[in-house]
Amino acid sequence: MNERPVLSATAVTKRFGDFTAIDDVSMDVRPGEVVGLLGANGAGKTTLIRILLGLLRPTEGTTSLFDGPPDRRRRAQLGYVPQNLGLYRDLTVAENLDFSTGSYGVATPPMPDDLRAHSGTLVGDLPLGAQRRIAFIVALAHSPAALVLDEPTSGVDALSRARLWDTIRGESDRGTGILVTTHYMEEAQECDRLLLMSAGRLVAHGSESDIIGDTRAVSVTTDDWQHAFAALNSAHVPVILSGRAIRVADTDPDDLTQILQRAGIPATITPVPATIEEKMLVLARSQ
Repeated sequence: MNERPVLSATAVTKRFGDFTAIDDVSMDVRPGEVVGLLGANGAGKTTLIRILLGLLRPTEGTTSLFDGPPDRRRRAQLGYVPQNLGLYRDLTVAENLDFSTGSYGVATPPMPDDLRAHSGTLVGDLPLGAQRRIAFIVALAHSPAALVLDEPTSGVDALSRARLWDTIRGESDRGTGILVTTHYMEEAQECDRLLLMSAGRLVAHGSESDIIGDTRAVSVTTDDWQHAFAALNSAHVPVILSGRAIRVADTDPDDLTQILQRAGIPATITPVPATIEEKMLVLARSQ
């Protein structure tokens, strides 16, 4: 893509007293691409977003929104869904939409058929999945050229997440540049490019396969999974437990075998492709 970025940061640092929340981060989002901003809670994702939107001033570095400072005029070309959705819970669905479109001076779009029956319902009385869909409708009502989504699918079921991602991809197809944070690692595959943050720093960027690179992983299969996880965790290896499934990244399988043998735990160790979550864990431990 040769288009100029719709959002960018250059060597941005943000300090709160002695605490450095963002440390020398440079990034951009270009028209028509979906950029995923990934990282654990506290990695600095939301702080970076607030700086990009002009809601916080960086301590050092610069940001650009539509090739200029993030002022009110340029923010009018932006759609934003914050973690708290940005809706008025004590207003109805229709009132929220009318208020937003009136602020931008655009016509109120028709409500989707499945939400029309709820137009007179207070937003706070709706389930979270419906609230998130309404937040998207409000954010898109003025046809923004850029979209910033902070954990837009958090707390909703898999079908609702898929529908919201259909909306995201539809917007990117029409040329909207999109920055999205998520803690669902499978959603990384929906993004054109990824930015990985840890402890306020940008530690990796590129496609999912670029970031994973040559990182190795193994699956540990054992009936005594609880003690196996405890033994590996005590040995300070990058271990992940998902349900009863144990996986370890970037560690010599012979070392894992010895750890489990010393703990008296029989197990089978099988090489598996590494995931983006495992790479994030390895990168976080190296900071």
